[in-house]
Amino acid sequence: PSPMPPGPDSVRKVVQRHWGFDTLRPLQSEAIEATLAGRDSVIVMPTGGGKSLCYQVPPIVMERVSLVVSPLIALMQDQVARLRLCGVAAAAVHSHTSPAELDDLRAMLRARELRLLFLAPERLLVPDVLSWVSRLQPCAIAIDEAHCISQWGHDFRPEYRRLAQLRSVIPGIPISAFTATATPRVREDIATQLHLSDPVVRVGVFDRPNLTYRIVPRGNQVAQVMEATKRAGPGAVIVYCMTRKDAETLATGLTAAGVEAAPYHAGLDAKLRSRISRDFREDRANVICATVAFGMGIDRPDVRLVVHAALPKSIEAYQQETGRAGRDGQPAECLMLLSSGDLTRWQRIMKLGWEESGAGPEALATQMGLLTEVYDLVSGRRCRHVALSNYFGQHLPQGEAGCGACDVCLREQAQTDDGHETARKIISCVVRLGQNFGAAYVAEVLVGANSTKIRERGHDELSTYGILKGYSKPTVVGYINQLVDAGHLARSPGEYPVIALGETAASVLRGDAVAALFETQAPKQTRNGPQKTPLSPEDLPLFEALRDMRRTLADAKGVPAFVILADSVLADIARQRPNSLEKLRQVRGIGEQKLAAFGDTILQTLQLALARRQLT
Repeated sequence: PSPMPPGPDSVRKVVQRHWGFDTLRPLQSEAIEATLAGRDSVIVMPTGGGKSLCYQVPPIVMERVSLVVSPLIALMQDQVARLRLCGVAAAAVHSHTSPAELDDLRAMLRARELRLLFLAPERLLVPDVLSWVSRLQPCAIAIDEAHCISQWGHDFRPEYRRLAQLRSVIPGIPISAFTATATPRVREDIATQLHLSDPVVRVGVFDRPNLTYRIVPRGNQVAQVMEATKRAGPGAVIVYCMTRKDAETLATGLTAAGVEAAPYHAGLDAKLRSRISRDFREDRANVICATVAFGMGIDRPDVRLVVHAALPKSIEAYQQETGRAGRDGQPAECLMLLSSGDLTRWQRIMKLGWEESGAGPEALATQMGLLTEVYDLVSGRRCRHVALSNYFGQHLPQGEAGCGACDVCLREQAQTDDGHETARKIISCVVRLGQNFGAAYVAEVLVGANSTKIRERGHDELSTYGILKGYSKPTVVGYINQLVDAGHLARSPGEYPVIALGETAASVLRGDAVAALFETQAPKQTRNGPQKTPLSPEDLPLFEALRDMRRTLADAKGVPAFVILADSVLADIARQRPNSLEKLRQVRGIGEQKLAAFGDTILQTLQLALARRQLT
């Protein structure tokens, strides 16, 4: 007979011993209890919500091995490194597993010490591997990034769909599905596809109050990203681009302007891509311009800014990608540079990908539907926090002042005084150009650019040439995009879209309809929190000394710095200034293993930093 499931006290002792936490979040407790009780579950927790603890604790409590299905090698490696530093026997099997690592795995299995075994779905579903894993008699199976199972999700992967085999090959054990983004429809599909039995379904709060959302018309991308980077302050920056070329162009522009940035996309050499990813995770690179290839597994807690240089392909993708900002709970910004032309570009890319994949028409229809939903959401002027929460089926109560942490509630998009007249001038120029040119060329004519093409075509003789001479070209392009969004102008499909008249253009010219244009105001101070009290001038040098110590330890062990200790833990140590191991043990986030491994070094670093401060 199976033993009675361990109680809450066993869980508390494990969490305290290995992670140094004396409490769990309610959703974490429920997820852990479900697995210990032998129940299947679907757990939806926002990025940074602590879902990894939900599947790491049960096998330690039960003193048996558990399987974790994870999609990325880098993510598995970081998780294994973290667990081992916390005193938990963990291993990963993937295409880069070295002979020495396999020897370690065999030793842990012989000693019956292994608690967590990480595998990619492709590796796990190899018949020989699946047979070997079943003989391990695992106590549970956890599936991370479970939204990949659903064809209604934003990142559907066919190999994830095959994970349903686990139910028949390894019967009788609980399966837990974890994801950060899933609508009610996706949650139901996950449970159905995995053949879960009466699963416990728990959904965390999707809203991230520490994030400030801003969506502005795209102009000079380099200048806009530079400004946002300065506003964000110290920390990491991720800029998501639509294509590989976009990522490389923007990285080159930022580097030339004084912000060292690296491009990242699937077209790079695998070794170079791995090095860039490793440098970012280990704090040696701080600004990355990437396609969505730089996706799951980005675990760095001090990302202060996530920029979408173009429209993301779904609301789920937007939620997950912006969720990589502010994982430490401190304020961070999520900026989108939007152009209505992005919709046409994505549609073309999706259609080409669909044609190459040979998937059915419903797959393309699903992608197109998700794209339309995200465009409608971001082009609206509704509180960004409320709009995102409602999409995921949650109501977000607000006061009269709104969220205080998005461009809409902060009123950073102000209506221009002369918007209607400016709109009429733009529409008139489109008419005089015969509705045959793109937004950039229309803007050049309007601002009176002195270009050879304009002179050769005689467009410098038009009455609308230079009629908006006091405006910059990016500003006018932004106005054109706004008029397209409003339906006063239209953009043709294709690789080189042209601007034409929209359904209401004639009404605007006659004055029967009023056109409004908006311009972005200087960003305002947000009230996004919660955040810890800033370090005092006396504590800051101690914090920096601890960061240097952490970097030395991380380099010696070949792991990212945040795997050693989080910034929040270092900040608490700097504030509390423990002078003994017993007092250091009281700092949240210092478990027994880390206390034994790093305790003396931390105390010595503190003593030296305090002594230096007294001397100065």
